[in-house]
Amino acid sequence: MFLLSPINKKANITHERGSNVVYLCMEFSELIKLRQSVRKYTDQSVEREKITACLEAARLAPSANNSQPWKFIVVDDPELKNRVADCTASLGMNKFTYQAPVIVVVVLEKENLFSSLGGKVKDKIFCHYDVGLAVGQFCLQAAELGLGTCIIGWFHEKKIRKLLNISKNRRIPLIISLGYSEASVREKNRKPIDEISSWNAYKN
Repeated sequence: MFLLSPINKKANITHERGSNVVYLCMEFSELIKLRQSVRKYTDQSVEREKITACLEAARLAPSANNSQPWKFIVVDDPELKNRVADCTASLGMNKFTYQAPVIVVVVLEKENLFSSLGGKVKDKIFCHYDVGLAVGQFCLQAAELGLGTCIIGWFHEKKIRKLLNISKNRRIPLIISLGYSEASVREKNRKPIDEISSWNAYKN
């Protein structure tokens, strides 16, 4: 079940030719209002075609010098998924990962030479920005497909590496829970635009 709100009732429902993927086609300004951190999921499984569409959106994300320093590991085997969820739930946090039928583990891959050198010269970690962009596109695509996501940074990285056979020289910056939301769309609580922007100079 996907809970349609006043926002996404404006969407046109379309089917991708030759597949079972259904898109809630809408203006981007509406889509970014629809995407939110979902912490309550139904037990409905997620179609592989939809997961693949989200992966494709991430694949097309921009990155410094086209480095593409990411690997998305889709965990949809129920037993393995719950073992990954064990690694995210502690101190009362992230219990919802047991509800989500899919967990996507994002692995930080090595940057290409130009991205790495540029980052060192400019004292910036470009690959971290790149992963954030790819994860953002993944989640926006999920929202257009009627799916909910939550980006998670609190987890036991070492245990997940062992579970999924990830090399010790690879980091896991983020995890994404994925499934059909059982929560209604919330009103966004954000700072006013004049507090987060200025024109032609920095202003407090």
